[in-house]
Amino acid sequence: MNNMIQDMIDWIEEHLFEGFSLTKLSEAMGYSSYYCSFKFHQITGISLKRYMTLRKTYLSSIRLSETNERIIEIAIKHGYSSQEAFSRAFKEIFGVSPNAFRSCPEPLQTYVKLNMSEARGYYMDISKKLRIEDLQKHVDEHFDHEVLNILNGQMMFEEFSSQQLMGKSDYAPFNEAMCVHDTVETIFSESFKQVRSTGHQVSLAEYESITVAPLEKTLFSKKYQCIVLWFGEDMFCQMNLITILAYLEQISFEGTIYYNAVREQTYDVKETEITLGSYYDIYEAVLLDHRMPDVELMPVMYQGIKLYLELLQKDNEITKYIQAHQHLPHNEIVRNLLHLFPQYGLGDSQYFALIQATIK
Repeated sequence: MNNMIQDMIDWIEEHLFEGFSLTKLSEAMGYSSYYCSFKFHQITGISLKRYMTLRKTYLSSIRLSETNERIIEIAIKHGYSSQEAFSRAFKEIFGVSPNAFRSCPEPLQTYVKLNMSEARGYYMDISKKLRIEDLQKHVDEHFDHEVLNILNGQMMFEEFSSQQLMGKSDYAPFNEAMCVHDTVETIFSESFKQVRSTGHQVSLAEYESITVAPLEKTLFSKKYQCIVLWFGEDMFCQMNLITILAYLEQISFEGTIYYNAVREQTYDVKETEITLGSYYDIYEAVLLDHRMPDVELMPVMYQGIKLYLELLQKDNEITKYIQAHQHLPHNEIVRNLLHLFPQYGLGDSQYFALIQATIK
């Protein structure tokens, strides 16, 4: 069945910018239109129409940032009937208009071509795959000391710190998963630590050892001129990023902040300087009130928040997939979810918990 879906994906990619015809797709596949549409959604967890919209719009973002073509020309080349239709689709996905994105091409979440047979790799060989030498030079030119790199997760922290990838500056991991369980207003307060440890079902001492102790040695006890945040573009990383930025506002951090958006599919990295001012409001809106904030957002953060709010709904694309495949062994469901929904950034434990909550 995966071979058939891959054939459909390949056909769609070849005809992505043409006027799409489900009839032509079904004729090419040798199955009915209904069967093609149903099976694509069932196996991939996304509709044909949504997949095409995400792919076309993402590819158009590359043209916006890398060329001087007129927006109307990019819209037509990417299969949109008008600039207005293109702008609506672009803003719905990325939270900004094509013109605003072109003026300031901030990080956004990628939508790569689906590959139904490719195993998803998790080891991030940063020393070989991230082009970070220029970033290190840039920081070194402006800050000769008092620089802290905060890495999303233990694996990235160990890679950076063991190989001194950003020179002899300080390194600290952010070992949290803010996209699950409750939180409180004052970040890293005693009540915060208690609520978070209870949610993760670990003792307070364990939580402090894993999450708090690495930050106590650096962020909580030293004064830095510059903080560099290394976080991915998926929803998991974006909720963590929001929390760190909100905390820096909470303590009135006055130094320079860079967000280095790590793109897992290609291991590229994009640097963006962050100006504090609205991130605690974002933290409150999203992680406490569970609503879209009323402030301007980076496209990648907008996408992460949309996914987070969708995940909070009982009937979301992941629970629908679990329900449709509940006849499969749980290990197989988890493998499929990891492969099909990388934009969420969830791990095995989060998916097993979702399966337990979904399949009664």
